[in-house]
Amino acid sequence: MTHDVDAVWMGKMQFNALVGGHTVTMDAPERAGGEDQGPIPKPFMLTALAGCTGMDVVALLRKADKPLDRFEVRVSGEISKTQPIQYTSVHLTYEMHGDAAHEEEALRVVGCSQNELCGVSAMIKRALPVTWEVTYNGVERFNNKAAVAVGA
Repeated sequence: MTHDVDAVWMGKMQFNALVGGHTVTMDAPERAGGEDQGPIPKPFMLTALAGCTGMDVVALLRKADKPLDRFEVRVSGEISKTQPIQYTSVHLTYEMHGDAAHEEEALRVVGCSQNELCGVSAMIKRALPVTWEVTYNGVERFNNKAAVAVGA
C-alpha cells in the first residue's frame, strides 16, 4: 500500500495537492511572492502529527469506554535560524477534559500513542526530538520536555 499526493502548480507560489480525494491548497505569503491562499507546506508536518496522535488517543479511549468531553492537541515546531529552514524540535500539548476517573487511562493512551502507535511521531523522532505534555481538567499531569532537553 502507498499514499500518493499529486501537487499541481496553480501559478505564482500556489500548489493544490490532491490528498486522498481532498484538495489542499498551499501558498506563500505575499512578501514571498504568493497570494496567501493557504498555509505554507512545512506546518503540514505538524498538522499530520496532531491528527495522527489525536486519532490514536480518541480511538483508544473510545475502545476503553472512557471518552473525553473535550480534547485539543497543540503542536509547536522550533525552527532553525539558518538554511535549510527546518524544525529542530517538536513539542505537543494534549489538553484533555473528562471524567476524573478516566485520567490515568488518558495518560496511558497518550504514552501508547507516542511510544508505540503514532507513525508520524515515529518518523519525526528519527530526525529530531519530540516531547509532550498532558493536562487533564486543567492540571498538568505529565511533561517530558525538561527531561529530554537534559538528556540531549
